[in-house]
Amino acid sequence: MKPVDYFTPFNADELNAKDHDLGSGGPMLLPDQPGPHAHLAVVGGKGPMIYVVDRDRLGHFQKGSNSHAVQTIPTSRGIYGSMAYWNRNVFVLSDYDSLRDFEVKDGKLVFKAASSFKLEDHAATPMVSANGEKDGIVWVLSSKGWSSPDRLAVLYAADAADISHLLYTSSQNAARDNAGYALRFNIPTVVNGHVYVGAKGEVDVYGLLSQKQ
Repeated sequence: MKPVDYFTPFNADELNAKDHDLGSGGPMLLPDQPGPHAHLAVVGGKGPMIYVVDRDRLGHFQKGSNSHAVQTIPTSRGIYGSMAYWNRNVFVLSDYDSLRDFEVKDGKLVFKAASSFKLEDHAATPMVSANGEKDGIVWVLSSKGWSSPDRLAVLYAADAADISHLLYTSSQNAARDNAGYALRFNIPTVVNGHVYVGAKGEVDVYGLLSQKQ
C-alpha cells in the first residue's frame, strides 16, 4: 500500500523524541467551506498545537516550517481527546486549560470564547447536545492522568452559544450530584434527555429534576 497523501509537522522528529506524537486527539472533518480550501480537517496531538489541513492537499512534509498547513494554533499543552463541532464552532480541550471555542470563519478557526472552568490534567473529549441549531449544550467530563490519584469525576455543562456561561456542574450540589471516581479518556453520553457518565465501578445518570427535588 502506498500513501496517496499525508501531513507531517516539520518538527516530527522532535515531537517523537518527546512523546508528543501527533494524533492523540484524532482528526475531525469539517463541513465544506467557502474559499480555496473547501475540505478541511482539524487535528491535535500531545504537542501543544492544533493543525488545520486541506484534505485535498495535505502538503506532505515541509522542512523548517508548517507552511503546508492551512493554519496552526498553539495550545497550552497537549490534546488527549477529540474535538467537537456544532453550528460552525469547534470546541477543544487541552491539558490544564479551559474549554475553548473557535468559530469556523472563511475556512479558518477564529478564537471566540473560553469556559470559566479548567480541568486538572488529561482533558477529555467534549460533546454537544442540541435541538438542531438551537439550545446547544457542551458537556465535559473531567478525566485523570496516568499516575494521578483517584478523584471524583466532575460533569460540566456550558452554553454552546457562549461557553463562558456555565450552566451546571455536578459538584455544585455535591451531596446530591457527585459522580464516582474519574476514569481516563471518558466521554459523557446524552440520550433521550439523560446524561450518562461512566465512573470507576459505576454509571451515573443525570437528568432534569422536578421542582420539589
